[in-house]
Amino acid sequence: MTSELSNLPTAEQIRRAPKVLLHDHLDGGLRPATVVELASEIGYTGLPETDPDRLGTWFREAADSGSLERYLETFTHTCAVMQTREGLFRVAAECAEDLAADGVVYAEVRYAPEQHLEGGLDLEEVVQIVNEGFREGERRARERGHRIRVGALLTAMRHAARALEIAELANRHRDLGVVGFDIAGAEAGFPPTRHLDAFEYLKRENNHFTIHAGEAFGLPSIWQALQWCGADRLGHGVRIIDDIEVADDGTVTLGRLASYVRDKRIPLELCPTSNLQTGAASSYAEHPIGLLRRLQFRCTVNTDNRLMSDTSMTREFEHLVKTFRYTLDDLQWFTVNGMKSAFLPFDERLAMINDVIKPGYAELRSEWLFRQSAATTVPSSGSDAE
Repeated sequence: MTSELSNLPTAEQIRRAPKVLLHDHLDGGLRPATVVELASEIGYTGLPETDPDRLGTWFREAADSGSLERYLETFTHTCAVMQTREGLFRVAAECAEDLAADGVVYAEVRYAPEQHLEGGLDLEEVVQIVNEGFREGERRARERGHRIRVGALLTAMRHAARALEIAELANRHRDLGVVGFDIAGAEAGFPPTRHLDAFEYLKRENNHFTIHAGEAFGLPSIWQALQWCGADRLGHGVRIIDDIEVADDGTVTLGRLASYVRDKRIPLELCPTSNLQTGAASSYAEHPIGLLRRLQFRCTVNTDNRLMSDTSMTREFEHLVKTFRYTLDDLQWFTVNGMKSAFLPFDERLAMINDVIKPGYAELRSEWLFRQSAATTVPSSGSDAE
């Protein structure tokens, strides 16, 4: 890691730094005020709180409770207000706006179309509305001086039986705002191999997909996602640490699966704060991202569920800077990793890295250099005053 004379980036620098986000759930990132307002508009009376501030606190405490039942309940409320054209459009537009205001220049936001059909919309309409919302959010962001590009990932639920249908839906919309496919839901008892037909179809169509794997269930989930299903990326993948042994003298030994993941440069969609909530790590200092970064795995940093984790990309980076003393060089490394791993054409990824990300970090470094120069300038002892 390049030293910057022990000068760590400030919160404001981190916010302004260009960031890339690959793992963010649309139904996990609503503004509390939006949840309250949409619930009122559609007559949904199930919210535990109707004051936006208290509701935001409730979401975070429910996610922190250690109770899977309470954690899943949080999504019941957000999905409840995302069943109409107006609700889906607003949530998608605000998502793009909020990410852009946080300095995110490229994001892949995922959602499960099958969870938004209770108001009478069909799968095609859901995808079209969300894409329209993202475009509107990008437009509003530009008006505020922010640039962002948002791609959608269509998610199928592991416990359901619609994966092939959703994969076909993603393929139909692949040039219309959808950049790939995902499966999510409980890993235990629902291995990704249950949906091999969907993954085989996507591979035949030369389409991209990521799989939630290695968040809680461990190495078998990762192995199946890669070796049976052929995932391009691992959603979380944090449990790859179980295949890495660190001896008392600091010597590190990688197992065959960990070596494969590192050698093949398979991206890990790491979500530090979310992992603390789900028990994958007990603290930021204990989070595997520190070791995985040192070992040069293809690590990316992500938010997962911004509402439930009360987080943002800026906050995720702030935690890592505070814990691991990461510099702007480190944050750029994570960001470039994210862009390299995005489901965009190669030339577009390269342009984003060379024309947006690297210049953005270079500007932040130059500001630091000028501040250092100003701080070390010796004031003149002379005076023209009479």
